[in-house]
Amino acid sequence: MSAAVSPPPAAAARVGKNANAQDYTALAAYVRESGLLKRRYGYYWTRLIAAVLAFAGIWVGVVLVGNSWWQLALAAGLAVVLTQIAFLGHDSAHRQIFNSGPWNDWTSRILAGAFAGLSHTWWRNKHNRHHASPNQQGTDPDIAPGVVVWTADVLDTRTGLKGWFGRNQGWFFFPLLMLEGLSLHISSVRLLLAKGTVPHRWVEAPIVITRLALYVGVLFYLLPPSKAFAFIGVQMALFGVMLGGSFAPNHKGMPIIPAGMKVDFLRRQVITSRNIKGGVAVDFVMGGLNYQVEHHLFPSMPRPNLKKVQPVVRDYCEQLGVKYTEVGFFRSYKIIVAYLNRVGLADRAAFDCPVAAQYGR
Repeated sequence: MSAAVSPPPAAAARVGKNANAQDYTALAAYVRESGLLKRRYGYYWTRLIAAVLAFAGIWVGVVLVGNSWWQLALAAGLAVVLTQIAFLGHDSAHRQIFNSGPWNDWTSRILAGAFAGLSHTWWRNKHNRHHASPNQQGTDPDIAPGVVVWTADVLDTRTGLKGWFGRNQGWFFFPLLMLEGLSLHISSVRLLLAKGTVPHRWVEAPIVITRLALYVGVLFYLLPPSKAFAFIGVQMALFGVMLGGSFAPNHKGMPIIPAGMKVDFLRRQVITSRNIKGGVAVDFVMGGLNYQVEHHLFPSMPRPNLKKVQPVVRDYCEQLGVKYTEVGFFRSYKIIVAYLNRVGLADRAAFDCPVAAQYGR
């Protein structure tokens, strides 16, 4: 299907009291018939093989370069490769790569655990809850209170140093991203070592822990402590910035839906998501997540097809009168910082959901 193909007429979808729900049904049927949900094996096998070869090449380089500060360039390269591997793990977890569910799950598990050192189970559980209720208070874990707070009512409960930080948190956004990689590793290990039932714990735990141990062990075996610590610091910081920076612009600063509000699937996904404009470079840096609206509407759609369905989704939303948001790469981060600073100023008007009046609180 080309970008010139028109979306289904919105008027045909809006019949009866369940009109809003029917809007997505009509769009989904149209997309299924377009063939854009079919697997893209050539695309993904090419990237899977390239990512594994690049990962191996980085470590060959580490051995060959030896005791040199040029290792920091390899650390930066490893961060880029690991980010791309994490994107492939994300796609596989969303059933984008293979038709087989188990093939997707185990591919994601291996990519996340053996290469990136992250728990597939931890990430999948958190990410699935986010997809089910993006930017909804009380249900989306991505806006749950933490070091950063996303709503003024949470900040009101914080005093002292936490309160000061919350009032100035926008300026700490980018430095905090440098710690995101370390945070992901800690969260993964904590889940795998926690009490209770964890699916595939006895497969994931050895893979993740062995990978992390080998990573640290090899670096300290090959390099003096100063260079080993510097390598880990550069790689972790850049990995956190690249991975966290690819997810944050997609929802942060978009409308927050109050807890308990019922919003139909199409509007819930579209009004809380933001697309990032750009060419091939942005597609690479963000791993296709710059087409966030389309990804949330069709999570299992292969990454390269998202840009093909974008014009259809955008035109369809225009017919329905649903706000479709798309901004430039740098503009998106400016919006995030401004949003976080407005939380500190307790500007509650900034958090009103644009469909609140329609659906009621």
